[in-house]
Amino acid sequence: MTKQIEFFFDVGSPASYLAWTQLPGLAQRHGAELVYQPMLLGGVFKATGNSSPATVPAKGRYTREDFQRFARRYGVPLNHSPFFPINTMQLMRGAAAYLGTEQFVPYVDAVFQAIWVQEQDMGNPEVVAEVLGRSGFDMAELQEKINDPAVKDRLRQITERAIERGVFGAPTMFVGEQMFFGQDRLDFVAEALG
Repeated sequence: MTKQIEFFFDVGSPASYLAWTQLPGLAQRHGAELVYQPMLLGGVFKATGNSSPATVPAKGRYTREDFQRFARRYGVPLNHSPFFPINTMQLMRGAAAYLGTEQFVPYVDAVFQAIWVQEQDMGNPEVVAEVLGRSGFDMAELQEKINDPAVKDRLRQITERAIERGVFGAPTMFVGEQMFFGQDRLDFVAEALG
C-alpha cells in the first residue's frame, strides 16, 4: 500500500501556506503520495467552536512572529496580509473545482502567493480576476465552476469529512489515522511516514 499524507487546508491560513511550501518535498523524500483536501476553514471553526489565533491579540502577534521564524527556516517568503482575515469561500470553491486536475496546484499556488507573498486583496473579485487571469485562468470558466452545485457540494463534503475526523483548524495532516495539526508538526508527519 502506498504511503499517503492527507493535507486539509484553506488558502486563508498562513500556516497552510507554509505547509504547502514544504509538503511536496517531504512527500517525495518519503515516497508518499500527497492527497490534497481543500476545506472551508470557516465551516470548521463554526462546527468546532474554534477561531483564528488572530482573535486573541497577544496570540495573534506571537503567531505572526512564529510564522516568520518558520518562513526563514523554510527559505520561503511570507508577508502578513493587510486584508487578513478574508472570506475564502469562493477561492476554496475554485480549489475544489480544480481538485484532481493539472490546474489544481497552479491555481492554489497562485492564490497562496497572491495572499501571503504579494499582499493582494483576494477577497476582492476584481483583484482575484486580475491575479488568476495573469496566471492563465479563464475567469468566465472559473466563475461557472464555482457556481456549479456539484463543486459547492464537493467542498462541503470535504469540510464535513474533515470535521468528522477531528479536524479543528488548518493545516491538518493525516498519515493513516494519525492526525497532525499545524505546519510546525511536519517533523512528526515525516516520522509517521517512517
